[in-house]
Amino acid sequence: MAQDIEHIEEKITESSIWINVKEFLGMHLDIGKDISISIFDILVVITVIFITTILLRLALRLITRKLPPDDKGKFSVVYGYFRWLVYIIILLVTLHSVGVNVTAVFAASAALLIGIGLALQTLFQDIISGVFILVDQTVHVGDIIEIEGKVGRVEEIKLRTTRAVTIDNKVLIIPNHLYLENSLYNWTQNGTITRENVTVGVAYGSDVQLVKKLLLQAARTHDAVISEPEPTVVFTEFGDSSLNFKLVFTLADSFTAQHPKSDIRFEIDKLFRENNVTIPFPQRDIHIISKEK
Repeated sequence: MAQDIEHIEEKITESSIWINVKEFLGMHLDIGKDISISIFDILVVITVIFITTILLRLALRLITRKLPPDDKGKFSVVYGYFRWLVYIIILLVTLHSVGVNVTAVFAASAALLIGIGLALQTLFQDIISGVFILVDQTVHVGDIIEIEGKVGRVEEIKLRTTRAVTIDNKVLIIPNHLYLENSLYNWTQNGTITRENVTVGVAYGSDVQLVKKLLLQAARTHDAVISEPEPTVVFTEFGDSSLNFKLVFTLADSFTAQHPKSDIRFEIDKLFRENNVTIPFPQRDIHIISKEK
């Protein structure tokens, strides 16, 4: 009989503890007039935030595992802002899911985000584009790029801008959002060796085989031209005033291509003069018809 009484007392004690725990977890904290949250809801929010933190860290490791150390540091700055944005969204969604009335908070947050987005639209585009550049490794420091007709060697890639130096030793600041809006030519994606060309026209009646020989000679005698692959000459078209040719050759440093191309043009002009090959200029015959009065 005594054992039964003790067993009943233990059950009552356990029930009392459980009831007290439920009452404690069910206690509500009123925040303002419209927001009320229980202790249990707070524990749920803490758990969700903890799980979100773990997932964000895993995502950061997966994204940055192949990035160079410098780029990892830049990406971590963006990650810091993105993390807090995710926390705010997760917090609001979790509170709404557990029954907390956060409609006013949602409305205020939406209006704030829309206002910031409209005011800083270009800045956000630059930052997002910078993240894409860092992640997919489209452009690296040292690459020679061409965008909107401007050519430069990349010196530094930041989150908002890319700094490059042009052939004229001028600093070119490129907003990163231009990479999304324009076609980007990376001259050195496949290495520093590039195929260049020089075009020239000769007069009708010229010996085209001699022209081909002289063009190849002009390219092969220049120190900057690589012998393999060999220079080639393409007869491009019969123009209005000339027979047009394209001399194609390979250079090791495309960033300084304008100087070898200029030298080759000088040499072509010299060889043409020595061999009586004429470079014509456009001519038009004008016929004046006078009417008798």
